[in-house]
Amino acid sequence: MGKKGDLSNFERGMVVGARRAGLSISQSAQLLGFSRTTISRVYKEWCAKGKTSSMQQSCGRKCLVDARGQRRMGRLIQADRRATLTEITTRYNRGMQQSICEATTRTTLRRMGYNSRRPHRVPLISTTNRKKRLQFARAHQNWTVEDWKNVAWSDESRFLLRHSIGRVRIWHKQNENMDPSCLVTTVQAGGGGVMVWGIFSWYTLGPLVPIGHRLNATAYLSIVSDHVHPFMTTMYPSSDGYFQQDNAAWHKARIISNWFLEHDNEFTVLKWPPQSPDLNPIEHLWDVVERELRALDVHPTNLHQLQDAILSIWANNSKECFQHLVESMPRRIKAVLKAKGGQTPY
Repeated sequence: MGKKGDLSNFERGMVVGARRAGLSISQSAQLLGFSRTTISRVYKEWCAKGKTSSMQQSCGRKCLVDARGQRRMGRLIQADRRATLTEITTRYNRGMQQSICEATTRTTLRRMGYNSRRPHRVPLISTTNRKKRLQFARAHQNWTVEDWKNVAWSDESRFLLRHSIGRVRIWHKQNENMDPSCLVTTVQAGGGGVMVWGIFSWYTLGPLVPIGHRLNATAYLSIVSDHVHPFMTTMYPSSDGYFQQDNAAWHKARIISNWFLEHDNEFTVLKWPPQSPDLNPIEHLWDVVERELRALDVHPTNLHQLQDAILSIWANNSKECFQHLVESMPRRIKAVLKAKGGQTPY
């Protein structure tokens, strides 16, 4: 019985070799186990074209954008990442003998690995602050995880009672746009929110403090004296701890700086580069709290319930979670060095 399917290059070479050795079609078929028709076809192709490749000519319409066209389209993307599909198609067709449509552009871009996505949101970093970030990374590039274990991380965050759901899409007919089931209600300022201050280190989660009023230097001084001080002296009794805070205005107030100077024999305030939330692992803990809030079966309906939910989620963060974040610090530092002080994926 003849072999089904196309032959490999090696098998086709065997057919040609057998025929060139003087074997007949029947003898070659019996020796190799292929049908007489296959032996005849392969040998005729070799005689006519001088090839034994098994690659068959592709079927279907020829691709309008060849490799050269793909390189041209890639340059257009690199020149303007925010260009729409229409703009890319228009620019591509300029000076081309054969124009393409938007559907072809979309297909080509997908074949090249491009997809339209919302851009990753990162802080705008000035040239001066890039230098400061780079200086910080260079000064700490040799710190190991053991060194970062001596740092207590802190920050403030605000959680809204109602979340923006602008990305949600719904299905409705033309005359159903004002149907109650097709509407999304909104309120000003997200219906209010809860602001909290938190602190943690590799060893433990610290307190999460609700801030019931506008945060200023006076209010922050109470947080520092009532929460930062006991946390640092308990976690680092040998006075080898570092306290991290960002460069918010109330963090840099004179009364705050004076308080830290009075207690500089107990712990050190880490000199923090501006515009560097990507270097602070507590930002990822805020993300965890946000995701857990959205995943609740029963969502909070007032600020008191929201605050209770936030405190509960914070307290139930696993040790593996926040320790893993601290262990990522050497990688974060390397990312800043690689970006020369610019934005990083963190």
